[in-house]
Amino acid sequence: METQESLRKKLRGAEDLKAVVRTMKTVAATNIGQYERSVSSLGDYYRTVKLGIIAYLRHEEIISIIEMNKSGGRDSKIIYAIVFGSEQGLVGQFNDSLTDYVTQSLHAISGKKVIWTVGERIQLLLSDIGFNTTKLFAFPSSVNAITLLVHQILVMSETVFKGNETIEFYIFHNQPTSAADYIPKAQRLLPLDETWRQSATMLKWPTKLNPQIIGGIESTLSALLHAYLFTSLFKACAESLVSENASRLAAMQRAEKNIDELLDDLSHQFHSLRQGSIDEELFDVLSGFEIMSNDR
Repeated sequence: METQESLRKKLRGAEDLKAVVRTMKTVAATNIGQYERSVSSLGDYYRTVKLGIIAYLRHEEIISIIEMNKSGGRDSKIIYAIVFGSEQGLVGQFNDSLTDYVTQSLHAISGKKVIWTVGERIQLLLSDIGFNTTKLFAFPSSVNAITLLVHQILVMSETVFKGNETIEFYIFHNQPTSAADYIPKAQRLLPLDETWRQSATMLKWPTKLNPQIIGGIESTLSALLHAYLFTSLFKACAESLVSENASRLAAMQRAEKNIDELLDDLSHQFHSLRQGSIDEELFDVLSGFEIMSNDR
């Protein structure tokens, strides 16, 4: 049976938990702002890089990209998947929905699967399913840390991909669609294919003048591709962090609502029990007074 002291302890615990939830809400809202600004500022640069690639394709009169036949057939391919998840919990279905999406997507692609993850939570989920998660990158705690993470991924990718035509790289992450919602997204990073070329050429050159390339063809292409890979990874990571913090903010809002309801219920029980105790004391006083009056 509940007592006033036990209810008082529960009320104090609920108030402390509400303070923690409120703090986490504030942190999540602040993080969303900084990561959204990074995604927005990156958008113009990303568009400029793609326009540069369009200029190169036009200059070289490349109208299609044909992949070379890999020796050994489709089953000899090695698929590297870079998955951006979360390091901490309290993010709702953020990691679970992404895990399901990655599983379905990779099962549709033939070849050996190798997983690189950003975030320990997503690594554990993918490992439990049976994927070979060979690399766990340090999770970025700020916008500035994203740059270091992207450089690490690019260095490892170049080491693995260089000279090996049987390797394909994919990016998987959650992409925000509204203030508190997101969807899982996949992007083929390397090698570039005809689907990528067609999507790139959907951008229209902003002027009527034909673009020109100044400098060496190979050095220009190398710089453009490096910028494209960097912006693709940076954008994926930043969008994932926006989605994660939006999911955490929504989870904390639900938690705060549940705590408020719990506080209301506990307060009602406490005041009812306290009022009942007061009524009993008054009843005892009145009963004693009546007995004493009758004795007189």
